[in-house]
Amino acid sequence: MKHPLPPGLTEKEAAERLLRDGANELPSARPRGVAAIAREVASEPMILLLLAASGIYFSLGDLKEALMLGVSVFFVLAITFYQERKTERALEALRDLSSPRALVVREGAARRIPGREVVAGDLVMLSEGDRVPADGALLTASHLAADESLLTGESVPVRKRKDETVYSGTLVVQGHATALVTATGLRSEMGRIGKMLAGMKPEKTRLQRETGRLVKILAVAAFVVCVSVAVLYGLSRADALEGVLIGITLAMSMIPEEIPVVLTVFLALGAWRMSARRVLTRRIAAIETLGATTVLCVDKTGTLTQNRMSVERLYANGAVQDVDAGTEILPEAFHELGEFALLASQKNPFDPMEKAIAAIADRFLAGTEHVHRDWTLVREYPLTPELLALSHVWQSPGGTDFVIASKGAPEAIFDLCHLPEDEHATMARAVKAMADDGFRVLAVAKAHFQNPKLPEIQHDFVFRLVGLLGFVDPVRPSVPGAIRECYAAGIRVVMITGDHPGTARHVADTIGLPTEAGILTGAELQALPDEVVREKARAVNVYARMSPEYKLKLIGALKADGETVAMTGDGVNDAPALKAAHIGVAMGGRGTDVARESASIVLVDDDFSSIVAAVRMGRRIFDNLQKAISFILAVHVPIAGLALLPVLLGWPLAFFPAHIVFLELIIDPACSIVFEAEAEEKDVMTRPPRPRDAPLLGRKVLLFSLLQGAGALAVVFGAYALGRHFGLPEGRLRALTFATLVAANLALILTNRSWKSTIWATLRTPNKALWAVFAGATALLAAVLAVPPLRDLFRFGPLAVRDFLLCGAAGFSSVLWFELTKYLGRARGHGNG
Repeated sequence: MKHPLPPGLTEKEAAERLLRDGANELPSARPRGVAAIAREVASEPMILLLLAASGIYFSLGDLKEALMLGVSVFFVLAITFYQERKTERALEALRDLSSPRALVVREGAARRIPGREVVAGDLVMLSEGDRVPADGALLTASHLAADESLLTGESVPVRKRKDETVYSGTLVVQGHATALVTATGLRSEMGRIGKMLAGMKPEKTRLQRETGRLVKILAVAAFVVCVSVAVLYGLSRADALEGVLIGITLAMSMIPEEIPVVLTVFLALGAWRMSARRVLTRRIAAIETLGATTVLCVDKTGTLTQNRMSVERLYANGAVQDVDAGTEILPEAFHELGEFALLASQKNPFDPMEKAIAAIADRFLAGTEHVHRDWTLVREYPLTPELLALSHVWQSPGGTDFVIASKGAPEAIFDLCHLPEDEHATMARAVKAMADDGFRVLAVAKAHFQNPKLPEIQHDFVFRLVGLLGFVDPVRPSVPGAIRECYAAGIRVVMITGDHPGTARHVADTIGLPTEAGILTGAELQALPDEVVREKARAVNVYARMSPEYKLKLIGALKADGETVAMTGDGVNDAPALKAAHIGVAMGGRGTDVARESASIVLVDDDFSSIVAAVRMGRRIFDNLQKAISFILAVHVPIAGLALLPVLLGWPLAFFPAHIVFLELIIDPACSIVFEAEAEEKDVMTRPPRPRDAPLLGRKVLLFSLLQGAGALAVVFGAYALGRHFGLPEGRLRALTFATLVAANLALILTNRSWKSTIWATLRTPNKALWAVFAGATALLAAVLAVPPLRDLFRFGPLAVRDFLLCGAAGFSSVLWFELTKYLGRARGHGNG
């Protein structure tokens, strides 16, 4: 039996109104423009130091050097702008994807659209857990209650009736309704206070705080060292301005200002990449935690299964009837079961089980006396955590009696029917038999009532059991493989379902989830002391008949046992468990708005394999972030060393600010673009999760980073000392040293692509950004060494091709020791340090 929806707006009308009235959204912080980014970049230490050096050269009358540093500022601005815009575009795409969704009726069909596309005149369908997308007048309302605390500050939900107004941004906490949109965006009640939200800034993540502290420490150290060297040089050589230039050069070489930029780029682009896998990251901090996940607690329905229900077994009057594609006629003995199951469902169902009931009624009851198109729904008794059953009260035209149809969990319906002990035992066996065969079971009951004043609770009706419905929800094909991948990665999967234990066991066996420790029901879990729950939680992988409060207790036990827990949920009552878990994962398809708002991550397609893909991506992002920051620290060691050692030894200066800028043109895109695009390590999903509180740069990572930098410094300074020993002219000596340093930097990029595979092995892994950086660095180096005007600007002397090749060989030799440790396997596992 199908119930037509009102037509609503046409797509053309909706598009015209959207164009006329604008998007249904509140004022928000606008994306930063070129001028704003330029202002922010100009306040960075590197730019300030460049501008100071340029001013000193100008005061010394060296216009050529001053102009070159001014142009350098432009190049640094250009690179930073590119990175910032890439990040902004990723965040804009995420904002569009994660905007609230609304269920509207367009051209007679219900469809979900982004909340920003709702227009005045739209018909919006609301149900428990939804955010109201716009102000609207209620056309229908059934037991509707809304939390309007966001507007009024009043915490008690407000009952809503037909013809009353619901307000944008408020939360439906009970019932369902249809509303005609009257005001959107700034014209809504929420729009009047929307400007207050635009200036809110998100709190920094743990990684941002950690890297911020690191940069500040190094910046302070750089300032102290550069002032000391500037004073020392000025006093010893009686040249104060030259001393200031040396100090500036040293400060530029020591400050790793790329780290905050890299962190922002990695997390924003990582979230954008996840969105391409149908996983929306609502809180960037979740990316930090994903790779540390040790337990995945997942709902069965819709996550492990396809959430595509069909009724395939009926039980009534002691008889069993299987229904499949070949069934043509349903015996009369089962008609009443279909009739009352349909009466206990919504007229326009969205729940998969109610859709399945409507489908079987359309198929077998159409045209019979068991279909009541003209009956009026008088009242609905909603399902509650205490009673997992709902009832609809109906009245026929001209009739005085009420007919009540109820459906729900078998135990709840048996309780409503007050079954005698022997009948209860018989029905319990029937339920178990269906559940053991993999069916999800609902029971159906009916009652009649004559008093015009309906009771407050369902238990006050005299119900009679009608029968049982057995539903099948096929397992998603990708789930068994994803389960195996989780266990290989050291992640335990825990299945949580509201179904019968037999159904849960059948699904667990199908997907390969271990059940040797048994199956625990929510009631059993609740009855156990906390210490016993923790013990059980270590071993039991399947939980049945679980309600939200039971989920919360399980999450608490797992966290108390030291696990890092990811938890899925979709309902209003799941919000506490989603918030309690380290990573809350909401269902984007069937989930409520309040669940999505409580979660850190939203699965657009509700698919378990998407969670596993997100964990893989989280591990990859953290790995690559470690590699990028390790590279940054390593590459600054030889730069700072070459700026400092000649001053301390009284030798000619190796580098000036212009040389540091050139190196920054390699470092910035390398550490953000190259490493962000790097593929994951082969063992990313076969190693145990890292500790959740593990620092970004553990002692081993920091040690290897500094050793890499020390190796590069030894080789480059060795080339400088050797050239000076052989009496090379100062310009040629500087060119030789600089070319060797550039080669060492490129070698550090290659060796840090993987901490387990050799450079030769990683060359077979594609990375377009890598070759772009290599080509650009090599071309620029060749230009400043070969083109006389550029060579003069950099104070270089001419180098022969043979010298150029020797510099390259020397630079790449600086990472041979690290490549050897990889080859011998001695560096295994240090990336998790």
